[in-house]
Amino acid sequence: MGGTRSDDHRAGDAPMIRTFATMGTVASVRLPSGDARLDAVLPSVQAVFAAVDERFSLYRSDSEASRIARGELSLTASSAAMRNRYAEALAWRDATGGAFTPHRPDGVVDLSGVVKAVAIAAAGAVLDAAGIEDWLLNVGGDVLVRGSEGGVPWQAGIVDPADRSALLTALALPAPRRAVATSGIGERGEHIWRRAVPGGQDLVQVTVAAADIVTADVLATAILAGGPATLDDLADRFDIDVLAATHDGVLLATPGLRSGEFSGSLLEPRPDVELPGVEVKGVHQVALSDSISADRQPEEHVRSTI
Repeated sequence: MGGTRSDDHRAGDAPMIRTFATMGTVASVRLPSGDARLDAVLPSVQAVFAAVDERFSLYRSDSEASRIARGELSLTASSAAMRNRYAEALAWRDATGGAFTPHRPDGVVDLSGVVKAVAIAAAGAVLDAAGIEDWLLNVGGDVLVRGSEGGVPWQAGIVDPADRSALLTALALPAPRRAVATSGIGERGEHIWRRAVPGGQDLVQVTVAAADIVTADVLATAILAGGPATLDDLADRFDIDVLAATHDGVLLATPGLRSGEFSGSLLEPRPDVELPGVEVKGVHQVALSDSISADRQPEEHVRSTI
């Protein structure tokens, strides 16, 4: 687990921010103002991510997931935690018509599409248990919030896939929309597995807002893999809002976003607008949810034994 950088902002109503490295990316916890409880509970928050990474990471040769991937351990003989997460991933595969899958094309079981979001949810529960009423947790661009920022809904800015130095738009997160996840090909090129559903090449970035982070993260990945048809299907069946960018530089958005239900979203009530979007300032920037450190590469694995 990486060290914590203390950006201590306690004067007046200035926000309090703590950042730390975890799971190959950077996490941050933001409060509207200083609160000693955050420093007291931060080690427990970090421990949640460390435990998940230790068991499920394919970037660690000593993890349980890597042992399964190398064929040294079967899933049936794995821990209850591993089997439960695999069952959850299979349920999401069925719910998305195969657009989301826990299986890489080479057969390796990869639960990264589920476990980071599960860790974020568990870390949020730690903050709640500490009695902290207003917080924003950002882990590599996946965002979960509680409460508000000084009475105003927390906001998350979505990076423009055509210009990563600018923000495409901002999404406010009033209850029950507490979670935002973004999946895209901009960080590392083509890395979403599209074999299950043809047509997914149409999309380069997908952002999903939902009541919980697991739903947001899984469905963002599924829609990116499955394309516009999957977007339409999942938006009809799940209580989510979606903002997607196509290869042709067009934005697709669900009705809640187009209507301005979320402040700052798309800014005009029309189904699609050309990229690049309006640069939005004064919000919390959200990078692609699956970004990883440049020097963090997965272990080479053979087909998994199930």
